[in-house]
Amino acid sequence: MSPRLPRVSGKDTLGTLMRAGFILMRSKGSHHFVIDPENTTRWATVPVHGNEILPPKTLKSILLSTKLTLNEFIFYKQIFNFSPSP
Repeated sequence: MSPRLPRVSGKDTLGTLMRAGFILMRSKGSHHFVIDPENTTRWATVPVHGNEILPPKTLKSILLSTKLTLNEFIFYKQIFNFSPSP
């Protein structure tokens, strides 16, 4: 059984992809187009509607088009959101 997709907003997804090396090419309204500068076949359009949670199938589609595995996505999300305890 595969692990469940995390429940993340478009804003969090965009930030995670940018930490993974993707760059923001353009945005139109609330849709942001990101691309990997080293491999232009890796791209995605991320809907950023405030802090609204993305539907799981939308996140899965983003992961497929960016060719990121779920573990890589979780790694980039967690490793850079680390905050040391006081």
